[in-house]
Amino acid sequence: MEKAPHNLELITKYFADFTAKQLEQLAALDDLYRDWNEKINVISRKDIGSLYEKHVLHSLSMAAVFDFPKNSQVIDIGTGGGFPGIPLAIFFPDSQFHLVDSIGKKLKVVNEVAAAIGLSNVSTEHIRAEEIKNRKFDVAISRAVAPLKDLWRWSKPLLKKKGTAAFHLVEEEIPANLASGLICLKGGDLGLEISESGCRPRMIEVSEIFGEAYFKEKFLLNVPY
Repeated sequence: MEKAPHNLELITKYFADFTAKQLEQLAALDDLYRDWNEKINVISRKDIGSLYEKHVLHSLSMAAVFDFPKNSQVIDIGTGGGFPGIPLAIFFPDSQFHLVDSIGKKLKVVNEVAAAIGLSNVSTEHIRAEEIKNRKFDVAISRAVAPLKDLWRWSKPLLKKKGTAAFHLVEEEIPANLASGLICLKGGDLGLEISESGCRPRMIEVSEIFGEAYFKEKFLLNVPY
């Protein structure tokens, strides 16, 4: 079977300011995930041909809406094969991303991919998020891992309490959507899930960011902290 093209045009269609190194890193993901997926299944077999749409671009919807300031400490809860953490670490090379998962073999793939493309701002830990102690992060991110009530329960003890002053010291220099709290990607009818969470998240339709049909009924949720 002929291998699908890299489809980097799907990414550059929406993001124009990548460096040559970032483009090389993004382009390398196709072969790396195809090869590793043959050994350790971290992406659905039917989705591997749509890596850039269903995994990379989906992850980067966070970057389309939120800015992760320099030196941000970010935890990716239940990262699986490295999403959204790996694409975001490429996009924000000056922020530190800690990718955690309860399944160690998935983190092997993450570590190998990160090493192969020279991502020095990624660390991993084989642990459940609720077991992490004595460490705080600026932002928690996640993609389709657990109900919002659980994600928020796991995230809250890991987040630095910022307060509004930290974001408004110099109003005109602070991005309107500075990343904070929990940012997660979810799909479908979320009414009941949000109600049961007790949270009042900001909710953005991914289809309003990216025009591809795949993103209909997919949402970006942000619970500020």
